[in-house]
Amino acid sequence: MEIRRVQMTGGASFVVTLPKDWAESQKIKKNDPVGLTVQPDGTLLVTKKITEDPVQRVKEIDSSNITDPAFLFRLLIGTYITGFTMIRITTKQRFPPFVRTVVRDFTQMTIGQEVVEETETVIAIKDLLNPAEMPFDNTIKRMFVIVKNMHEDAITALETHNKTLANDVINRDMDADRLNWLIARQTNMLMQNASLSRKMEISPGLAMHYYMLSRIIERVGDHAVRIAEHTLPIIDVDFDKKFMNAIKKSSAMSLEIFERSIVSFFNADMKEAHRNIESITALENICGDINNMVLKQDTLIALNIAYISESIRRAGEYAGDISETVINLLVDNELGPQRTKSGK
Repeated sequence: MEIRRVQMTGGASFVVTLPKDWAESQKIKKNDPVGLTVQPDGTLLVTKKITEDPVQRVKEIDSSNITDPAFLFRLLIGTYITGFTMIRITTKQRFPPFVRTVVRDFTQMTIGQEVVEETETVIAIKDLLNPAEMPFDNTIKRMFVIVKNMHEDAITALETHNKTLANDVINRDMDADRLNWLIARQTNMLMQNASLSRKMEISPGLAMHYYMLSRIIERVGDHAVRIAEHTLPIIDVDFDKKFMNAIKKSSAMSLEIFERSIVSFFNADMKEAHRNIESITALENICGDINNMVLKQDTLIALNIAYISESIRRAGEYAGDISETVINLLVDNELGPQRTKSGK
């Protein structure tokens, strides 16, 4: 870090000189204007960029030597999350059919991505979403509702022998994934563009906490999918009422921890977050009881119920991780006055 002393000129204005090497690297000359932006965390940004035009970043992907559709899809998701505003896929010859299929799947699974140019050798995908129009708070709340409903429906499918509902839970996992990808993308774009941080009224540090939160919620959703997947092999089994009640009780307890963790985040309630973490022990005990009860069942039933019980417990523990994130955030004194407007 280069330290410079603040001086006063004219009896009223504070002056700090700019480092010569930096000014020359930015091609700043005498009388050139520079922008000064106060960041949400109180730091002052000095930039040559004085317009509000969004930063345009283009990623070129040569697909000529790509033969694995899964690899191409991961490249596109990685480019999306990194924050590129335009993706150009090229090839030396005609695209094989799988490339167009992957591009179609990608645009359907992500938010704001549209094909704006398509020829035999070029496909251009442009980001049409203004990231400032999707506040982090709204996305987190939507993710919570989606994942909570997935978990509840997975347990209902087990209780009511509803195969269609179980499969629907599995298919809904993509809804949570695409929102998690959106928050990851916004976080990366915010890190690269100081003006976006100001527009969204959120500091880069707080944005990282939102990203951590979305990752945890997405993992809770993954366990809802696992519950549904392990429900399907035993979908026609009629369980003893006492056994089913224990599963429902543990599920309700897990979801209660999940909901309280989200509430403590939006209420900035450190004490509630702490109480929520302490309640996980009771969930672990009841899941342990289910595992003991299942030993008396047939192997197929015992194995799948054990996996279901494990996912219920893990979902509650992940919810506890959210509460730990809340405490870390509050200790850091970022939550509260620096929350986005949507979080008031």
